[in-house]
Amino acid sequence: MRLPEADDEDDESREQVACIVATGSSRISLCTTISSASSSMLRPLLRPVSRRIPTSPRVTSPSLYSTSSSSTRRRLSTLSTLSIAATVGIAGYTFGALYPPSPISLLYPRPAPPPPTDASSPSSLAYTAALEAELQSLPLLNAHRARSDAEEWYEVRPHATIPEEVRVNKLTSGALRGPGKLALLPLARVRRDESEAVIFVHLGRGLCGHDGIVHGGLLATLLDEALGRNAILNLPAKIGVTATLSLRYRAPTRADQFVVIRTSLASPPTPDAQPSRKCLVKGTIETVDGTLLVEADALFVQPRYAKLLNSRVVAEQVGVPPAAMKEEA
Repeated sequence: MRLPEADDEDDESREQVACIVATGSSRISLCTTISSASSSMLRPLLRPVSRRIPTSPRVTSPSLYSTSSSSTRRRLSTLSTLSIAATVGIAGYTFGALYPPSPISLLYPRPAPPPPTDASSPSSLAYTAALEAELQSLPLLNAHRARSDAEEWYEVRPHATIPEEVRVNKLTSGALRGPGKLALLPLARVRRDESEAVIFVHLGRGLCGHDGIVHGGLLATLLDEALGRNAILNLPAKIGVTATLSLRYRAPTRADQFVVIRTSLASPPTPDAQPSRKCLVKGTIETVDGTLLVEADALFVQPRYAKLLNSRVVAEQVGVPPAAMKEEA
């Protein structure tokens, strides 16, 4: 009877072993599944790490290339900077030499040759002719000639009729006349009622106080003559002398340029005004582009001995229209 029981026990033990084996195999398969799932989930995380760790050749060679390329770029950048700086410096020096700034040109003017001693030499005559052509082509002069009231003005060249034996002892028309000084006779545009005038004058390089700047005394002389002309032609006897002359220098007057002298009566003339032995006038010196250089006021007086002088000669010298001279004759 024990044998069958033993067989039954053996069968049960076998079944238990089979269950254990089955259970173990399922656990193993489950572990295998979990392990495979874990590895599949971790694989994307591990890939970047593995890619970020380069091998030794990849680490060393790019650094060498980057170092050499950066040094080359630095050299090129330095060379380009130096070349640009040199170009700008040369261009600035050249431009400054050709067109120096105003303060520098005042302090350090360009050297110029002295005025020629022979005013009748071919070179002097050519220089004077070129200046005369430049004067006649000045936009300001041509604009004044084309004014709507041009008929109310006349044009004259003062000192043009002075006899040679008299002219040689004059200051502005004699000693200071010539190329490099006062090369041209003044050109005056005068209102017919003698109330105002616009006079064009060229100032040469030989008229300087400070080199390159016209002497202030010469400017005073030019204003004295221009204002005197305006005043004398408004005095009864057409003879006058300077009583007072007040000047206000506003800016340096550069040499070798055309300037404009404007003169006018201090008060406009009136038809019922009584003749007076005194005449107040005012005037300015300007560049052709309108920059104010000098302002002036003056009082001219007709001397008591005026009747003893030939007023016609004085009028001819300062310049009056031919028609006026015919009327006086």
